Amino acid sequence: MNDSSWGAPPQAGYWGPSDQGPVQGAAPAGPAYDAPEAQHTRPMPIVPDGPAVPRYGDDQDDDRGAARLSGPLFRDETTSAQPRAAAPQNPEPMPDAPQPAPAPQKKSAGRDLGAAIGVGVGLGAVIVASLFVVKAVFVGVIAVAVVVGLWELTSRLEERKGIKAPLVPLAVGGAAMVVAGYVRGAEGAWVAMALTALAVLVWRMTEPPEGYLKDVTAGVFAAFYVPFLATFVAMMLTADDGAFRVMTFLVLTVVSDTGAYAVGWRFGRHKLAPRISPGKTREGLFGAVAFAMVAGALLMEFAIDDGTWWQGLLLGVAVAASATLGDLGESMIKRDLGIKDMGTLLPGHGGIMDRLDSLLPTAPVVWLLLVLFVGSG
Repeated sequence: MNDSSWGAPPQAGYWGPSDQGPVQGAAPAGPAYDAPEAQHTRPMPIVPDGPAVPRYGDDQDDDRGAARLSGPLFRDETTSAQPRAAAPQNPEPMPDAPQPAPAPQKKSAGRDLGAAIGVGVGLGAVIVASLFVVKAVFVGVIAVAVVVGLWELTSRLEERKGIKAPLVPLAVGGAAMVVAGYVRGAEGAWVAMALTALAVLVWRMTEPPEGYLKDVTAGVFAAFYVPFLATFVAMMLTADDGAFRVMTFLVLTVVSDTGAYAVGWRFGRHKLAPRISPGKTREGLFGAVAFAMVAGALLMEFAIDDGTWWQGLLLGVAVAASATLGDLGESMIKRDLGIKDMGTLLPGHGGIMDRLDSLLPTAPVVWLLLVLFVGSG
């Protein structure tokens, strides 16, 4: 290839004569270059593949060879003034090199199991003692749990959402609702519920009207969610075998939660409701149903008067479903409030409401099925 192929005529001082003197990298003037008879440019030299070596004895290539040797010919060559960078001491591994597998992480229960078991055993002892000794004492235990649960719920609503559901009428009406259900049955419970809702509406009128609607709405919801649902436990207690009915209700709910926890923690792979409660799995739900069905069959056969094992199977399925839905319902409330637990009263468990979440919606289900299976007496 020659210079004409670049689209420009030969320049003076490149391979031809120059009035400015010698140009760096150009050959010295001589007859071979200054002859007026030269009508074309000299072909460009071919750069060899290896390092350029001056050809001694060749007058025409000596200076050009020296010029080419004054710097690197290729990009990967370096000069003595610019030494090649040293290789890193710890080179990065090749992309295709096998990487060590991460160590498997041990599953964690997420709570203090020792404290949770201790608190659970203590609560169970109080419940059993009051349930089988004096029924009225157990009604008092329900009322206390209702008042504490209302306090936790209203406190979290005010802290996280600025909703001021009036606690005083809720606490008084809630305790009265439980007693009315035990004394007067379902009719008494509904009347007490209506009066509690009215008390909430009137009590809130003593404060400025801003936020009135959301405050009384939250108050009526709290009255239904906590004390009214708990009233069905008191109504179970009125039957001749009421203590065993309540025990069946409590044991089935606890067994359902335990089965869901044990099976889900060990075998859980598929999320049940990841947007509501990421820790719950479908495998855990199957465990809750299986454990509750077995416990239900045994309890209905040996603890409930005139009960049969197949009724216990149906009761176990219903309890597992209602307990799971109740747990998810409170998880929805806590997620909306942006909290993990409703309180810190019970070490390893959270608050009272964190223990009542599956019990409250299960109470009316068990009460209704027991009435259908063996009657209300």
